[in-house]
Amino acid sequence: MNIHEYQGREILRRQGLPVPPGAVAATVDEAAAAAAELGLPVMVKAQVLTGGRGKAGGVKFCATAAEVRRHAGAILGLDIKGHRVRQILVTPAAEIAAEYYLGMLVDRGSRRVLVMASAEGGVEIEQVARDNPQAIHKLAVDPRFGLLDHQALHLGLHLCPGDLPRARQLGAALQKLYATFLAEDASLAEINPFIFTPAGDGLAIDAKINLDDNALFRQPRHEALRDRDAEDPAERQAREADLSFVKLQGNVGCLVNGAGLAMATMDLVQYYGGRPANFLDIGGSSRPEKVVNALRIILADSAVKAILFNIFGGITRCDDVARGIIQAAGELDIRVPIVVRLTGTNEVEARELLAATELVPAATMDEAVQKAIALAGQAV
Repeated sequence: MNIHEYQGREILRRQGLPVPPGAVAATVDEAAAAAAELGLPVMVKAQVLTGGRGKAGGVKFCATAAEVRRHAGAILGLDIKGHRVRQILVTPAAEIAAEYYLGMLVDRGSRRVLVMASAEGGVEIEQVARDNPQAIHKLAVDPRFGLLDHQALHLGLHLCPGDLPRARQLGAALQKLYATFLAEDASLAEINPFIFTPAGDGLAIDAKINLDDNALFRQPRHEALRDRDAEDPAERQAREADLSFVKLQGNVGCLVNGAGLAMATMDLVQYYGGRPANFLDIGGSSRPEKVVNALRIILADSAVKAILFNIFGGITRCDDVARGIIQAAGELDIRVPIVVRLTGTNEVEARELLAATELVPAATMDEAVQKAIALAGQAV
């Protein structure tokens, strides 16, 4: 779950990181009032769940009250990579003597939290990785001990050799960011940039934090941070229906039980020359209402020209799933062909049920995928 910069800044502030004050505004008048209270000059920053704000004109320096109004008016409503700006952050402008990148994420290779730090702050870390990968210093943290003092200081000295005061501040910031990462069940946490003023004060003037949805059961307050208006409507609907869904760019709608089988199904669609329209895992349930919700989400995508059901019945009975599919097909206005492959427990009974419908049966996964691709192609 992505959250906005102003929300991430507040989380960092709670962990003791030096974060400048700021105020969120949804109108030009609110932005002007915030700037007057904080004191000029200020930065006006678009709050959207995507990168590239600066290049799109979503981050502006304002030296006067008139500039605050002009830039706030231009940024509010701005479209940045398909995200419309509905809120802006107003925060005091800081004089920058040096800037750094501090970040961490879950590294699946080492199965540890990977700390990353670079003296090339203020630009996208992906660009640094492409242009100058040696500038990124990395450390996989042992979860038994956490980020130790000497490790944090060592990273700080890599960033500013010979400047012990700055290195200590950077090391302390990394340790607090690591504490934030663990406490919030984050999957990504970045400060870009962490700056030093000419007076030597360190400040975290930006924050990007992604929270792990799987930890919501023990982080219930995170649900209030979700920006539903910024989410893809289909993905929001799927989450509320307890379905795992990701929209893709193809025309074969995939409805599968089990994440592994869903991935294999999409791979096979691609292998046979088709394009999957989505990842959708209905889990182990054969409840008809879940199938109805899943079909409704897929059918909302006008690009879908055929739907592929690929169900493996283990504990789930195939005949129950077949009844759910038949019920869903009866309740919804379905104008695209549906290919159904059911295998496993009670698959013979399931095929007998489907034989009396217009659904297209398939005995194997390969057959089902090929039929769905062919039908989708005919509809184009």
